[in-house]
Amino acid sequence: MTSPLFLFSISGLICLFVLSLQRKHLLMSLLTLEAFILSMAILIPMSIMFQNQVNGMFAIVLLTMGACEASLGLSLLVLMTRSYGNDLLKSITKNLC
Repeated sequence: MTSPLFLFSISGLICLFVLSLQRKHLLMSLLTLEAFILSMAILIPMSIMFQNQVNGMFAIVLLTMGACEASLGLSLLVLMTRSYGNDLLKSITKNLC
């Protein structure tokens, strides 16, 4: 039987791998960043719990930073879609003056 710590660490590594592959659309990059933050929000408190140092405040701070990252990413996505008409990352470099 596999450990939950192992599963969440593997999911974090998979998210980083997918993030390195998703360079076409900004929305897919933001979704993989959110999946990474959620896997780390579960992994870090679980690893602290196995060391008998329960600190619930750290998980709350991590989830708060993840929510801030999500709101900034969505605002950038909306701004980019309104300016360029799509969320393709290569359309940013085409419109240089």
